[in-house]
Amino acid sequence: MSKFGVSVEKEEALLQKMNELGVLEADIDEKFIRSGGPGGQNVNKVATCVQLKHIPTGIIVKIQKDRSQGINRFLARRSLVSKIEEGLLGKSSAEQLKIEKIQKQKKRRKRRTKLKLESDINQ
Repeated sequence: MSKFGVSVEKEEALLQKMNELGVLEADIDEKFIRSGGPGGQNVNKVATCVQLKHIPTGIIVKIQKDRSQGINRFLARRSLVSKIEEGLLGKSSAEQLKIEKIQKQKKRRKRRTKLKLESDINQ
């Protein structure tokens, strides 16, 4: 039975990743905060937002993506593990790669627009 409300495979993959990086549950400080935004009465009454702090590294993660506290606990741990991995191994996380890709696209669009404006002015 999953303790986070996700599939057993996902939970096992997370635990395996935590073991590989040496992240222990005892090293994680977990707090629950009342969320805001969409979600209706459930979000306003129940502390569904999860804040995790990895004590040895000082990395803090705060997640409130879902209405369920269990799923938010899982997502927060996954995010924390990816940040720790990024810090220790120097690997760029999937989120970081996505941000860099968007920045490159914006730069390319800006360059094309500038060239188009210059060519229109010269004509």
